[in-house]
Amino acid sequence: MIKTENVTFKYSNHEGSDFFALKGINIEVKEGEFIAVLGHNGSGKSTFAKHLNALLLPFEGAVYISGMDTRDEKNLWNIRQTAGMVFQNPDNQIVATIVEEDVAFGPENLGVDPKDIRKRVDEALLTVDMFEYRKHSPHLLSGGQKQRIAIAGILAMKPRCIILDEPTAMLDPSGRKEVIETIKKLNKEENITIVLITHYMDEAVNADRIYVMEEGQVVMQGTPKEVFSKVEEIKAIGLDVPQVTELAHMLIDEGINLPSDILTVEEMVVELCRLK
Repeated sequence: MIKTENVTFKYSNHEGSDFFALKGINIEVKEGEFIAVLGHNGSGKSTFAKHLNALLLPFEGAVYISGMDTRDEKNLWNIRQTAGMVFQNPDNQIVATIVEEDVAFGPENLGVDPKDIRKRVDEALLTVDMFEYRKHSPHLLSGGQKQRIAIAGILAMKPRCIILDEPTAMLDPSGRKEVIETIKKLNKEENITIVLITHYMDEAVNADRIYVMEEGQVVMQGTPKEVFSKVEEIKAIGLDVPQVTELAHMLIDEGINLPSDILTVEEMVVELCRLK
């Protein structure tokens, strides 16, 4: 679904000096996978996300979306239909005054038949559990509900992949939970490829694989268990691990015989019961 080959990207400032935000990124994402990209602010993860539907083009290297080279202008329309993008602030993606009209905006721009648009809008709203709000005004919704509407707007365009650039950064814990549950549902039930850019470690636990970025480079990769078991390495680059993993690490330091790759409360309960 996604392949990047030695992707390098630089920003230039007014003085003419360059800042390299990405340095030789090589990432592959298979169809139906759930990938999380982690890193603190300035690590390059949002710049990387914008390359995945050709909002940015590489200075060097190449990005392929379902085999289509993002540098080829003829591919742009198909790339953006294949890979939808959800941003941090849902208010920046909502354009209409009624929920169902907002979800219809994308398919209308694609020239989809009006009868099909009606079906797509209803299906998308049902998928994100917002169908009952279809006649509401978006500005009356909570942050989590708005973000689910933004996701529905992307879904109505029938993408095979959705890139989410810190979609929960501006939400409270309840809104974050709503959005993450929606993302998991899209991946497991609709087989949509997910690329989640986040700095919340607990969200990355749900992924099939994790890439950790630092200063424009991928410095760690693997399954959540493989990555988060390296507690000291994660902390050395200024990130945390999931709270349960941190607790397990502390208990291991106290001499308690626990696995180092515990990620969830449920896993911790099972291991503590085993010790008992």
